[in-house]
Amino acid sequence: MKKFTVLLGMLPALLFNTQLNAQDTISNADLLKRIEALETERNKPKEWDASLYGWVRTEYSFDSRQSAYTREYNLNLYPLDEKLDANGQDINDTGASNFLAITSRVGIRFRGPDVWGAKATGNLEGDFFGNTELNKSSAGSGSIGLLRLRHATATLTWPKTAVTFGQTWYPTFVPEVFPGVANFNTGILFNPFGWAGQVKVSQKITPKFTFTLVAYKDREFQTANAAGASANSATFNSSIPTFHGQLQYKGKSVFAGVGAEYQSLKPVIESGGLASDEKVNSEMFFGYFKYANEKIIAKLYGITGGNLHHLVMIGGFAGYENPNGIESYKPTKTSAFWVDVASAHPKIAPGVFFGYTRNSGVDSGYKNLYMRGVSGTRILDNVWRAAARVDFKQNKFSISPEVEYTAAKWGDLSPEATAENNIKDVGNLRAMVRVMYSF
Repeated sequence: MKKFTVLLGMLPALLFNTQLNAQDTISNADLLKRIEALETERNKPKEWDASLYGWVRTEYSFDSRQSAYTREYNLNLYPLDEKLDANGQDINDTGASNFLAITSRVGIRFRGPDVWGAKATGNLEGDFFGNTELNKSSAGSGSIGLLRLRHATATLTWPKTAVTFGQTWYPTFVPEVFPGVANFNTGILFNPFGWAGQVKVSQKITPKFTFTLVAYKDREFQTANAAGASANSATFNSSIPTFHGQLQYKGKSVFAGVGAEYQSLKPVIESGGLASDEKVNSEMFFGYFKYANEKIIAKLYGITGGNLHHLVMIGGFAGYENPNGIESYKPTKTSAFWVDVASAHPKIAPGVFFGYTRNSGVDSGYKNLYMRGVSGTRILDNVWRAAARVDFKQNKFSISPEVEYTAAKWGDLSPEATAENNIKDVGNLRAMVRVMYSF
């Protein structure tokens, strides 16, 4: 009897809960609407997004001859001229080797809310190559192994127009068309290299053609220094940036372009104790071509112009005496080209590279030379390089052995800053292995 009384007492509550549950039951239509709302919210673009990227890179290199280099032989430029001792032995005819990981890299790409109707993106990237060389006199290490800024950009992109601000590649360095060599030199001396603070505007003319205008200032890879000047002073002293224009074509298998630029630098503000307004003005022209399909990647690049020192190429400018005691300047002329052909296989990809550059000198009558490729009374006539590599790739891991030979022709300085007598050919064989693990 007691149990029956308890059940009767619970009955109203049970009936009430059943009614509530019936009211809370969601129809299929309502459920579908809720699912669609959740999907819409999930697929809604984030206002902010960021992704980390980079790699750990280690390379061992061996050189058969002493070379002009940067960062503890990591980046080799050209073999040094013959240097005979009292016994007639060539001091520079000896090898060198090193094992480095300073080209390891880390970067972040990010995007945020639209700005003035444009998609806003950015990029910040650094490596550990440093900005200054080994200090031999004080046995210091310079900044080798310390973090170095590579890219720092913000870009606004509209349907047909894009504007980039910050530090990024020189416009003559084309990320889609550069040598695929394993060596960190990336075809340096034959292909422009480096970054500069700049403003870049790209305009799509058609779906396949784009025209780009750039105004930039040299920074890390600066022009040559005149007497009494400090690093990069020629850029600082100049009231105008370097102006660059480039027309680019992008098709399914073909990528090509041509471009030109004008640079006006002011090497010094004082010469011979007098105020100087002398400038070194130069023009440069270049073109490139790439063909790629599922089997092969072929690239070709050519460049010619004056004062290409800032692009890490041979050349610079010359100084001339004047009756007023103020030194004036003219650019030395340099030309270069390279070709690179490689397999597009995703696992095992062999490739070959060949590059050539030539110093064409300057007008006669100079007093001083401020250029790369001159040593005392000796000067480079030309440099060529041939390299062969194989990339073994597995997911984000790769091992790339490479052999390259760099040859240089040295000679006595002529009145036009070319090599004319006592010609000497020297060469350096570099064997290296690069190991990379990307993320």
